[in-house]
Formats: sequence, structure tokens, C-alpha cells
Amino acid sequence: MATVKEQFGSLVFDDRVMKASLDAKVYASLKKTIDEGKELDLTVANAVAAAMKDWAVAHGATHYTHWFQPLTGVTAEKHDSFISPAPDGGVIMEFSGKELIKGEPDASSFPSGGLRATFEARGYTAWDPTSYAFIKGKTLCIPTAFCSYGGEALDKKTPLLRSMEALNVQALRILKLFGNDTVKRVTSSVGPEQEYFLVDKEMYNKRKDLIYTGRTLFGAKPPKGQEMDDHYFGVIKPRVAAYMEDLNEELWKLGILAKTEHNEVAPAQHELAPIYTTTNIATDHNQLTMEIMQKVAAKHGLVCLLHEKPFAGVNGSGKHNNWSIATDAGQNLLSPGETPYENAQFLLFLCAVIKAVDDYQDLLRISVATAGNDHRLGANEAPPAVVSIFLGDELNAVLEAIENDTPYQGAKKTTMKLGSDVLPKFNRDTTDRNRTSPFAFTGNKFEFRMLGSSNSIACANIMLNTAVAESLKIYADRLEGVADFETALHDMIKKTIKDHKRIIFNGNGYDDSWIKEATEKRGLCNYRTTADCMPHILDEKNVRILTSHKVFSEVELKSRYEIMLENYCKTVMIEACTMVDMAKKQILPAVSAYTTDLAESVGKKLKLGTDIACKYEKEAVKKLSILCDKIAEATDLLEGTLVKIKAAESIGEESEMIRDAVLVAMSELRVACDEAETMTAEKYWPFPTYGELLFGVR
Repeated sequence: MATVKEQFGSLVFDDRVMKASLDAKVYASLKKTIDEGKELDLTVANAVAAAMKDWAVAHGATHYTHWFQPLTGVTAEKHDSFISPAPDGGVIMEFSGKELIKGEPDASSFPSGGLRATFEARGYTAWDPTSYAFIKGKTLCIPTAFCSYGGEALDKKTPLLRSMEALNVQALRILKLFGNDTVKRVTSSVGPEQEYFLVDKEMYNKRKDLIYTGRTLFGAKPPKGQEMDDHYFGVIKPRVAAYMEDLNEELWKLGILAKTEHNEVAPAQHELAPIYTTTNIATDHNQLTMEIMQKVAAKHGLVCLLHEKPFAGVNGSGKHNNWSIATDAGQNLLSPGETPYENAQFLLFLCAVIKAVDDYQDLLRISVATAGNDHRLGANEAPPAVVSIFLGDELNAVLEAIENDTPYQGAKKTTMKLGSDVLPKFNRDTTDRNRTSPFAFTGNKFEFRMLGSSNSIACANIMLNTAVAESLKIYADRLEGVADFETALHDMIKKTIKDHKRIIFNGNGYDDSWIKEATEKRGLCNYRTTADCMPHILDEKNVRILTSHKVFSEVELKSRYEIMLENYCKTVMIEACTMVDMAKKQILPAVSAYTTDLAESVGKKLKLGTDIACKYEKEAVKKLSILCDKIAEATDLLEGTLVKIKAAESIGEESEMIRDAVLVAMSELRVACDEAETMTAEKYWPFPTYGELLFGVR
């Protein structure tokens, strides 16, 4: 059996393979393209394509595909075989540089937000040499960008690469001001933690809501949920452990740095965390991780749920985006060092992030906006919809000293005494963690905790990279050419702290008093739903920053507004239609059948004599009959509301009607159905309950 070291990256055309299979000059030219963004030569592309094909065929591949990330939120691929006809009637295996560099999928069949009409079908995929090709099954997958015939980005990768370049350009300007002329490139890095649920496949197949929407639309609270906190970091059940073992092997083969695995807070909930890597590659890897999670689950008779809130009443699933920036020499620009107060370069980059998050808190909220995440944000396990930054006591004290021009006393290192000589002594960290913060500094990186578990991390990092690039640009514009750099730097850091300290909050983000303070006293945004926040992507300041850094064109931004709101509307409409279907065809017949049987039982007992008690049955029949009527009325109301939605004249109006009417009607129907579940005998209930789903995997 292969060791982990032998397995890791065995299905990836990575640097090791390229160095071994390419001519030295070809390899050097390709590395310049990857590391420095130099233009790719066609002769180099031909040589790379030939080596890539030979390697893939040797590993059993018969096809290749341009693997891309359209605006559907999932990946896409069209497979072509390597075969070409030979003169003798056989075939030869071919793959050219032209085929490597460019593909032509149908651009009108993917969401475009009006960028492409149905009859305008041509689109292009372009090889992204900064992300390694890999083998999945018998197919060589080549990571690519996806654009329309007119060059507009129709994917998530293209704007992400543009945002990384914007950050690189502005960060290099700042580093030069500090005398660092040797750095050639600055990149953002990410380690996205991935939360998920595992449920039994047989139970899953009995629930239309899970099949159609990925979450339960009905479900009464079981006798036990997560109250005992016994699942978090608990012993991993054998069936889940076997799943995790297989998952790790599949991820490692693809060069995905799967590092940490554990049980999460809710029953049936788990987490996988990778080691961080370049944002572009991390985004590709996270998309692959979600896909492979679901494939491996099927092999174990399980289903992996990636919805942000698959079960009401227990924790939902997020995806914590651990973000940092580093030079090509490996220097983490968000690492404070031993003396953060004296580290002016660190403080400037820190202030750039603080300014960026405050100025563009709406863009960060927009970047995580989905119908699923709306259910999660603000719940007890997730940050609120209000964006704020947690810095911790030490950094907060540093910034306060700068703002007030007072001496910084420094943080004292405290030795932890655990009350037993056999236990090791260690220094306590100078700051605690804050799991309620949407955007928390965690030592040498920021943890953006608002992302939903099914989100592509591209959207959040596009906005984060661009916002920080804008802060750095403003700083560089002010500092370049000043006579007294140190004084100007000090004054600018001080001004940033004063102007943007409202975004810094080190307290309990779950406290209702914080939301009131944030919105009423500090003037922070509180966009609770996708319908609330999405229109702000077209605010003048947001259009200006995203277009000035060439991350999006104005038409691309308008298309994103249309696509994201349309996705929100479609998602909720599918959920509403599924609720109607389940209520009519499953819940009402089940409750009615039980009520009828109870009524017949009452009748039989009465025939036997009035002295035989039947108070329980009579009361149950009465309550269930009332509930049946409530369910029927709530179902009719929801159906009627769905009809009214058709009159909406714009996607914005439709999203508001869904927020204000459809979701309310869905909630009313659920309340009635969940109450009926608690009163209906188990053998009558038509699908697995929360208790069965959450505790059914052993």
C-alpha cells in the first residue's frame, strides 16, 4: 500500500512532474509564466501539452477537459478524447498546445446575467497555468478561465485572478516604500475550513426536500439535539471514520492539503480543514473538495450535505476563509513579529485591511449572500450579518497607543499554571479567540467566518483582495514622494485608526445589544438577507473600486447582480414548491389517515359502552383536525403567494416579494406541519424525522 508521501499529488501534473518531463528551457519559460505572469509562448504550450498528455495516458486517462467554474456555483467540464485517426485505420493519442490553451464551450447555456443571448452561443475557456492540471477518473482536467465571445468574464476564476493581480500591484508599491525592491510578487493565501453534515443515503432518498433543495423544509425538534455538547470533538464513529479515511486519500492524490478532521457541534456535523495555499489554487481545491466529499459519501451509503442550514434548531455549516498575504520570498505581511508596535510595515498592512473592511463592509456581506446563508447568519453558531473586525487585546492596545500618542506598555506573557507538576507549563497567548466575530485576526491572518458551506470562496476573496488593494493604492499615492516618510506614515496610520475604529469590535457578536450599537451608534450595515444587500453591488463607490482595479467591467457587475438575485429567487421558489408538494402529497394524507384511524377507534369504543374512556383519542382527533385545516390553509396561502410572484416586473421586485411574502408563508406552513409531526404516530409519518437523520449514522 502506498504511503501518504507517495500518494500525495500522484494525480497532479505538478512542478515535480513538469521538471522531470519538460526540457529545461521549456520548464524555465513555463515557470516565468506561472511565477511572474509572463506571456505564454505557443511552442512552450505545445511541449507542455505533449508531456501532459503522455503523463495522463500513463496514468490511465483517455480524455481531457477544460475544467472551469461558471456562475452556477459548481464546476463544469466537457470531455474530449485524446484519440485521432491514424492512416492504418487505428488511432493515435494527440493533444496540442492549441487544445491546451483554448476550448470552446457553449456560453449561452450558463448564467450570464444578460451578457449573452440564447442565440449567441460562442464562449472560450483559457488555460490557467498557475493552477496544476490533475486527473479525475480517466480524464485529464485542465483548470481554465471562462469568458464570452466579447471577452466578458462568465466565471469566478477570471475576476479572482484579476483581484489577485490588483493586490499584487499595490502591495509591491508599498513594499518599495519600505526599501524592499527584491520582491517580485505578492499573493493572497487562503485556508478554507469546510463544515458538512453526513446522513444515511436510504433516509435521504425518502425526503423530497433534501433531494430537491439540500435542506429539510420540515422537521420537529427531536428529544435530543446538540444540548449536551457531546458531539463536538467527540470520538468519530466507525462509519464516519472510514469515510474520512477514504476522503483524505482521494484529496491527497489530487494534491489537496487536507490536514484536520473532527466532529463539529451539531449531531452528524463534521469539519475538514486544509493547510492554506495560494488563493487561486485554494479556490480550485475547495471546489474539488466539495465534489469529492459527495462522491466518497455515496460509496459509504451516505450523503454529504453542504447546505448552510440543513436542519433547524442545530448549528448550520460555514466555511471559514483564513486569508493572508505573502511575498514570493515567503514573508507573511500580516505577521506582527515579536514587537508589533515597532513593525511599521505590518501596521500599515493591518490598517489597510481595517480600512478595506470598513469602507467595503457591504461588498463583503454581498460576497457571502445566498438564500441558504441567510438562514445561517445571525444564528447562534454563525456571525451576525453585521460585519466587524476582532483584533484582540494586544493589537487593540497598540492601535489605541498610536491613536492617542501614548506609550505602549506591551503585553505581559503569562505562564499557564494547570495545578499539577506533571503537566507542561506554557505561555498563554496574548489574545483570546472570538468565534462570534465575522472577521477575526488570528495571529498572522484574518479569519472571515461569514462564508456559507456551499459557497465558492472565490467571491469573498475577490472582494477582499480588491478592497485591500484599494486601501494600499490610497496609501501608496499619499506616501510616494513625501519628504518625511516616517512622519507621513505615522500620521496616516493614526488617521486610519481614528477614521475606521468603528469597525473594530472585540466583544460578543451574538449579543442583541451589539447589533443595536453597531447600526444605531456606529452606522454599520445590517443587511439581513440577500434581497437586502445585493442591490448595493451597483452602488457608485462599489462600481468605481471594482472597475478601477479592472476586476470587473460595469456590464460584468450588472450581470452578477442579475445572476445572484435570480439564483436567490429560484432557490426559494424551488423550496416553496417542494413544501407545497410535500404538504399535499405526504403530510396532509398522513395526518388525515392517523386522524381517521383515531376517530374510528373512538367510534368502536363508544359502541362497546360509554363507560370505556376515550378522552385521549377525542382530544387528539380534535387537535389533529384543526391542524389539518391549518396545514391546508397554509398550503393554499403559499400557493397563492407563488402565483402573485409572477407579476413582478424586475428581479429586484421579485426578490423583495420572496423575502416579504414567500418566506413568511413558508414559515407558517412549516410551523403547522411540525406541530402535526409531534402528534402523529410514528408509523404514519411519511419520511424520516430529525432524530433519525441526525443520529442515524453510527
